[in-house]
Amino acid sequence: MTALSFAPFQDLADKLIPHTVAERVDGSHDVSHLHRVWRNVCAIRDKEGGDHQLLLAATLLHDCVAVEKNSPFRSSASRLAAAKATELLSEMGWDEERTQAVAHAIESHSYSANITPISLEAKILQDADRLDAIGMVGVARLFYVSGRMGSHLYDAADPQADHRELDDKRFAVDHFKTKIFALAEDFQTQAGKNMAHVRHERAQRFVQEFMDEVGR
Repeated sequence: MTALSFAPFQDLADKLIPHTVAERVDGSHDVSHLHRVWRNVCAIRDKEGGDHQLLLAATLLHDCVAVEKNSPFRSSASRLAAAKATELLSEMGWDEERTQAVAHAIESHSYSANITPISLEAKILQDADRLDAIGMVGVARLFYVSGRMGSHLYDAADPQADHRELDDKRFAVDHFKTKIFALAEDFQTQAGKNMAHVRHERAQRFVQEFMDEVGR
């Protein structure tokens, strides 16, 4: 299998990837996720600027501590990942300022942590990671994770939750309304917003066609 490219910092990527969770059995947070986020990062950085090397380190290590979606400790995942990244980069000889910049980007990328990104690099990483959660890749990841969690596809009696509370722990399709459709409203960079708009419309079309096929 050909290794995925993380150019122009492949040497750094080769050092960091063994410390990520890219090899665990979770198709929503594997090495392909890291590569897609990196592609998003590069696309945004081309428009917005930002420290390319710092962004790669933050991208590769942003999920380096694994906490399941249904865990009560989920909101702590990015803080734990930031701490692990700080230790790793310090051991590699990175100075404190750059190490802390990576840590902030990692800590603030998470939706559940609810930490406001301050630096440009943190804003770019948050946008790039959220882009992977919407659009058609986001649809695939949603149903993959829901399957791992044992959820139903939808509530056959009320698929659109017209007469019940939304419950995305039981019904996968509810997650579009509880989270996915809200993500496009909070992008940090203009380039990210433009990309999010396109993907948001794709996800909306999916749900419309899904509901058409289930008869609602």
